[in-house]
Amino acid sequence: MAASDQVRALRWDGAALQVLDQRLLPAEERWLIARDATETARVIHDMAVRGAPAIGLAGAYGLVMAARALADADADAWTAGLAAAVALLNAARPTAVNLAAALHHLERIARQGVPGDWRALEQAAQALWDEDLAANRRMGELGSDCLPPGTRVLTHCNTGSLATAGLGTALGVVRTAWTGQRLAAVYATESRPWLQGARLTSWELNRDGIPVNLIVDSAAAFFMARGAIDWVIVGADRITANGDVANKIGTYALAVAARHHGLRFMVVAPSTTVDLAMACGADIPIEFRGPEEILRVSGRSATEPLLAAPNPVFDVTPAGLIDVLVTEKGVLERPDAAGLAALMARAC
Repeated sequence: MAASDQVRALRWDGAALQVLDQRLLPAEERWLIARDATETARVIHDMAVRGAPAIGLAGAYGLVMAARALADADADAWTAGLAAAVALLNAARPTAVNLAAALHHLERIARQGVPGDWRALEQAAQALWDEDLAANRRMGELGSDCLPPGTRVLTHCNTGSLATAGLGTALGVVRTAWTGQRLAAVYATESRPWLQGARLTSWELNRDGIPVNLIVDSAAAFFMARGAIDWVIVGADRITANGDVANKIGTYALAVAARHHGLRFMVVAPSTTVDLAMACGADIPIEFRGPEEILRVSGRSATEPLLAAPNPVFDVTPAGLIDVLVTEKGVLERPDAAGLAALMARAC
């Protein structure tokens, strides 16, 4: 691994999936062991692993373990068992398209192959891992090339090695640009309520020797107004056919603030995140999590009778607020339906 890419979120040892528990970072580095599809679904749902590409990879290996457990079943039981495992794993986090895409890709391979051949699924999962890492490195180069020397960037949530096979999407651009001496400053939002920016992005960048300014979410517009930021660079959990983007809650507000202050807004995501079957952002299922995630940060009790805490995990940024979309297939300025369709038709 390169000096600026030292972190990994997942390990496959041939028998079980090892998961770096991101809920404990940066205070503790603890590896969990998922030995079957049920345990894999649990670590995904409980956010021990998060980030759309990493969730997809974890789900793929969860299905590999389900297939291994069904290796001696007859053809009908094999097909039914895999379908049940796909449903279980896919329900763990419904918004990010990568999870469903990875699961259905492996399920198709299983249906087309020999019943019980779980090794074919293992090879397919490894191929997805290798493809994601290669895509991240390509996106890092393409996105970095968009940034003139001396650029100050703001990133939101965590889109680095902890969220992918390695290097990262938006954070991959940051890492590559830093190595290429294009960046003058990096800002990261806390990203409430799970504090992925405060706990994970800042930890990753510190591990790689990249200085970072950590700010509260609500301070982003303040620093934009002061001229401290040139680009906002974020990842994506789903991109619809018209170019709308679902990402960590707060992304939409950053895009609006960036447009108001004349800043550039970049979305970085692999082509697997693009869902051409979904017309627009209004169709994206938005995951809501429990109110306790907000209340525990606020020091309040979930039993207070008049206190509600709606907790959407994602929001949708309209395509019209996005200046640049970067995938491993290329760079698309001002994404729209026609441009996105043409981009997706390209060979890598």
